[in-house]
Amino acid sequence: MKDIDWDAYQIFLTVARHGGLTGAAQVTGLSAATIGRRILQLEERIGLSLFHRSQTGYALTAEGQTLFDELLPMEGVARRVEQWRNESRGAVTIRIALGSWVGLFVAENIRALVTERDQIRLDLSIGEQRSQLTHRENHIGLRAHEPDEPNLAARFISEVAYAPYRRRNGADFDRWIAVDEAEAHSAYLQWPHRQKSSAIVATVNRPRSLLDLVRAGAGIAVLPCFIGDHDSQLERAGEEIVALRHRQWLATHNDDRSRREIRLVADRLGRLLKAHADLFGGRRTK
Repeated sequence: MKDIDWDAYQIFLTVARHGGLTGAAQVTGLSAATIGRRILQLEERIGLSLFHRSQTGYALTAEGQTLFDELLPMEGVARRVEQWRNESRGAVTIRIALGSWVGLFVAENIRALVTERDQIRLDLSIGEQRSQLTHRENHIGLRAHEPDEPNLAARFISEVAYAPYRRRNGADFDRWIAVDEAEAHSAYLQWPHRQKSSAIVATVNRPRSLLDLVRAGAGIAVLPCFIGDHDSQLERAGEEIVALRHRQWLATHNDDRSRREIRLVADRLGRLLKAHADLFGGRRTK
């Protein structure tokens, strides 16, 4: 078997983390068809089936899980080499894993994390999958549950509340918008399918599109209160869905806590989020 390019393994890792081609396509910028073809090529070259394929996504086979576990340390080394290269050019890369909505919030407040004087480059990984930090895939991550990995340090940031939203002054119809059930990895994304399945009139493949459709008056969607309450075009279509409320934790790798740039960005991110704790907790409505 000829040597396999590291890029092929990176695509494999991305598909494994995102559970399918759609999520991997959003992260890499490649088409789902291209990623699917690359995975087939990798399986052919290795001579093993790496994924169980189904309508709900891609799940690792036993051989795929073994390869995934073997590649994680290699990925950590590759990332550290890349960071060393960037640092030698004067910039330190800090990788932050964020959910879709916190990613939008951080993007709108990016100047609170870095300034023109900082020799820091941010690498934001935005998606619904659980942030990976164990093997330093990322330096900083936000979690909906307190991390239980022994090599991670975590600090409590705030609670996060959810409610149904519609366009302000829109029609009071029981028409709901949801993320496709196969892509509904979080409790708030699953809620419409469990509670309003017969009233769903449209589905999308990524959470961010819910906001666009609600703004357009297409229906009601469950959104984090820090998104819905902050948007002047929206209003609540009901009370907070208390069962969806959860705590939010900021996590870093224990070995990275002493690195000045990582600590600096983590502290700034923590301060930014805590300053808006009332908004995240659904206590600041329009």
